[in-house]
Amino acid sequence: MAESVLNSAPIVRALHSAFTRDSGRRGLLELAARRIREAGAPFTSVYLYMLHGSELALEAFDGRETEHTRIPVGVGLCGRAVAEARDINEPDVTAAPGYLACNLDTRSELIVLIRLGETILGQIDVDSDVPAGFTSADEAALKEVADALAVLL
Repeated sequence: MAESVLNSAPIVRALHSAFTRDSGRRGLLELAARRIREAGAPFTSVYLYMLHGSELALEAFDGRETEHTRIPVGVGLCGRAVAEARDINEPDVTAAPGYLACNLDTRSELIVLIRLGETILGQIDVDSDVPAGFTSADEAALKEVADALAVLL
């Protein structure tokens, strides 16, 4: 398996450190978004959506702005990930039915759910300008960050 450009261990350590300094929910989410994006390509933009009832709400991001600040469960790839309770690694967003484009340059997207046990708290949504930009190693590294957030939020 190819190695990910995303090294999750320092991000998880930074999150734990911020938690002990009472950074709060917003601070933790912003830290995660910034540190994930700092990994560089293929991580173009990072969005952290948290589940509020039947809707995902954008609570932090790093990269390009998006008009999609609230997404109903079941709508687009982000909403579908929650509705189906599964992570999604979409190699070609232009071929994905019902895709909601955050911007016109995005070619692939990786969505990893933030879960506490079976309860979905939210998701980390990463866009890439590269087709098939994300590997299984990227997904595994992102899951480690999501798992840390799940226990800290």
